[in-house]
Amino acid sequence: MAWLVATLSLIVIWLASIFKVFFGATSSSKTAVLDHGNKRNVLFVIAHPDDESMFFSPTINYLASNAYNLHMLCFSTGNADGMGSIRKDELHQACAVLRVPLQQLKVLDHPDLQDGFGQVWSHDLLAKIIGEEVGNHDIHTIITFDNYGVSGHCNHRDVHHGVLKFLQTNPERNIKAWELASLNIFRKYSGPIDIWLSILSSKRHPSKAIIVNEQPWKSYEAMAQHLSQWVWFRKLFVSFSSYTYANTLDRINPQPVNT
Repeated sequence: MAWLVATLSLIVIWLASIFKVFFGATSSSKTAVLDHGNKRNVLFVIAHPDDESMFFSPTINYLASNAYNLHMLCFSTGNADGMGSIRKDELHQACAVLRVPLQQLKVLDHPDLQDGFGQVWSHDLLAKIIGEEVGNHDIHTIITFDNYGVSGHCNHRDVHHGVLKFLQTNPERNIKAWELASLNIFRKYSGPIDIWLSILSSKRHPSKAIIVNEQPWKSYEAMAQHLSQWVWFRKLFVSFSSYTYANTLDRINPQPVNT
């Protein structure tokens, strides 16, 4: 009997969460993310093709729907398995679904920034490239991974440190930067239920910004463009991952580098 009550309760919570997504997704906390006056140029800094669809799609969907000018810098083609050119094309298709202008997508294939576990990316090199993108496109807001990088991938973590290095060495640019919070395993795979936990967390920590995905089907469609990666376990991930339904963003406040 207890298991039946628990199962029914979980179903009710799941349905209520889906209702929240489609009919009550607006959250006042998300307006804090880009409160930068009329400056609306935003740069997503990622490591691999498919990072944007698997992890950042709620934020991308929100910004695209509110006429922000989106740029994306992807530091590799995802060539760990020799499919870099294919994955690069797939990223272009996914960005078309997510309404990121293709002329504002930059995918690198630098010899020192190759995809793979055990590949160490220079934080100085990352910071230099980020600085060039910020200067070339008048970027005012950066969104990237946190120190753990959601999945713990070393390339994700290096990207975070590259952004941090850029901010520390260029404080005069007054760039606002946000990192995607890595969640514990329960929250990570709780699907839309995590919306409630995220909103509760934002009430306890007002500095956090919660962005609920008003178009989760678009996240699924965007990830489906990555055909080389669209295997059964990634289909399950996109369906049950909380990152499909909401993003929790924390402000990056770097300590200046002593000179």
